[in-house]
Amino acid sequence: MLKARHHWFLFPFFKHHAFRLIRKHFATVCLCGEKQQWNKSVLLVANHISWWDGFWALYLNQKVFKKRFHVMMLEEQLRKHRYFNYCGAYSVAKKSRSIVQSLHYTNELLSDAGNMVLFFPQGEIQSMHVKEFSFEKGLTKLLEQQNDKFELVFTAAVCDYFSNKKASLWLYYKKMSFQELSKKSLSEQYSAFYAESLEQHIRKKS
Repeated sequence: MLKARHHWFLFPFFKHHAFRLIRKHFATVCLCGEKQQWNKSVLLVANHISWWDGFWALYLNQKVFKKRFHVMMLEEQLRKHRYFNYCGAYSVAKKSRSIVQSLHYTNELLSDAGNMVLFFPQGEIQSMHVKEFSFEKGLTKLLEQQNDKFELVFTAAVCDYFSNKKASLWLYYKKMSFQELSKKSLSEQYSAFYAESLEQHIRKKS
């Protein structure tokens, strides 16, 4: 597998480029979640809806968590776009024994309170209109191996144009309780969070 690196020049340039693109293409960006201290590492779970997802998560991390950014990517994609490897991306190969190695590496990253790991448990890009989620097993295995080392945070992106030429972006996020995962599956929990975020969004704009 390819482990994450943070190149002294490429990573700062990537962050600057990501912020510039967001400012250029979105009228406003609103962060919606409780303010708190993030003393532990963060496992950020997001739905995978577009090319923008990693840029949005990087923005959220810089503004809220302020951790060292990491993201798990499919190995075939990471090898095509190797510059992401120098910006915190590491690889996972589906249907391969190396998945265990990737999950073990994720565990190592989350053992450091200064890290954030972005995880897309859907395993592929799906429509933003999907409301019932079915996650692959990797994240559940990861959570089974952890206890109180990190914070589990769900995030969802909502875009609306209304009367503007450019879309506005709302990034909803919420710290989750590990105890709740014993009552419902991870995908059920995320589906409920996503529905709650959409309801909150509609109430704001009504």
